[in-house]
Amino acid sequence: MDSVYGPLPSSIHIYRSAEKLDGRPFIAYYLSARLKDKGLLFTTQIAKNTRYTPSQFFQYESNPIVLVNGGFFSYQGNQNISLVVRNGKILGYNVKSLAGNGPDSSLYYYPTRGALGISRKGKADVAWVFNDSSNHWAYAFEWNPVIAKGEDENPSIYDLNDINWKWWKVRTAIGGGPVLIHDGRIFITDREEEISFGKDSIRPATAIGYTSDDRLIILVVQGRSPGIAQGVSLTEEALILKELGCYEALNLDGGGSSCMLVNGMETIKPADPDGERPITSVFLIKSKPGRL
Repeated sequence: MDSVYGPLPSSIHIYRSAEKLDGRPFIAYYLSARLKDKGLLFTTQIAKNTRYTPSQFFQYESNPIVLVNGGFFSYQGNQNISLVVRNGKILGYNVKSLAGNGPDSSLYYYPTRGALGISRKGKADVAWVFNDSSNHWAYAFEWNPVIAKGEDENPSIYDLNDINWKWWKVRTAIGGGPVLIHDGRIFITDREEEISFGKDSIRPATAIGYTSDDRLIILVVQGRSPGIAQGVSLTEEALILKELGCYEALNLDGGGSSCMLVNGMETIKPADPDGERPITSVFLIKSKPGRL
């Protein structure tokens, strides 16, 4: 679909599929971009204490090549509850604790949720992260999400009782959850990340990942369009990303938030009746000054 959404740099391509998925009507787009292209800037942006539609973000960010919705947010105060890193600085923080239920109603869960980060040298990574506003870098768990709980609503890294973390020194990062693919295999960690919708829930979706040959993949799936497109489950999302060659991949906010603009033009049709949903974070691909 390059000719429809162009002009595009030679290292970026956009594809569309309308083939049925498991007998259901289906529409999806995916974008492939070369992470090592020195003419491209992979970055993020937030709307602080408010929300903007993707098209409003597009204008605010001076017409980026690609703009896609980011992670989760709270309608109360329009707060980001997923990690966002721009130029090495944390702009949005993961939710640090969630109220327990049942026998754990007096405790708090401490989720480590998935994020995709990109280094200054253009290397991507997916990890489970925990962050603390007193530290410049996020804590990254590279092998498994941590399952922890306790009495403190505002935990520190020590409350997770796991020493297998590293400082995540990335230039750019966008968080969401759950992780879908890790170290080359499908590994869906919705329960470990305390993500409430299940693997079989069919919905519009946004995901981001990367291949072993350093290409960034962004997938958006249309849904809640009767007779046109229903959406995907987390399992189907992971299988699609695996077939697209992703070595690691992450689900981002979906449902009515799912939206990707290429040169300001919509790909999938947003699910909300009013069109694009105002959101709090986006992931961007921009041209560096003097480059197409």
